Amino acid sequence: MSNSSTICVDASIILRYALRPDDASIQELWQSWISEEIHLVAPTLLFYEVTNGLYQQQKNNTLSPETIWQTLELSLELPITLVNEANLHLKAREIAMRYNLPATYDAHYLALAEWMDIELWTADQRLVNTLKPFKVKWVKGI
Repeated sequence: MSNSSTICVDASIILRYALRPDDASIQELWQSWISEEIHLVAPTLLFYEVTNGLYQQQKNNTLSPETIWQTLELSLELPITLVNEANLHLKAREIAMRYNLPATYDAHYLALAEWMDIELWTADQRLVNTLKPFKVKWVKGI
């Protein structure tokens, strides 16, 4: 990837970072991005997905309402630039078809990373595994 000072992050990375302060792998990765002054970007749907992920946790009684609230507030304060580019929707549809994805949500992150020529970081192992046969080298899993 050519633009090494910018990376795309998806909702799974944000949720893992915010919900697991004792997870050394995500905390160390996040701190390396901060210390290296990496610019974080995501498509505008990022916080819709973060909110939904937290809501699902609350619905399943796996997290308390207080934890949900605090995590959402923390997430919204993270230094992430949201990108609202109309053409991403067209590109996301193409990418979803290209990689046979079940929906276009993940494809929006892929579209942004591909469009900006940057890496996409995800904690979604299912997505990483889906893309392995396609040898998509710019998608990084944690």
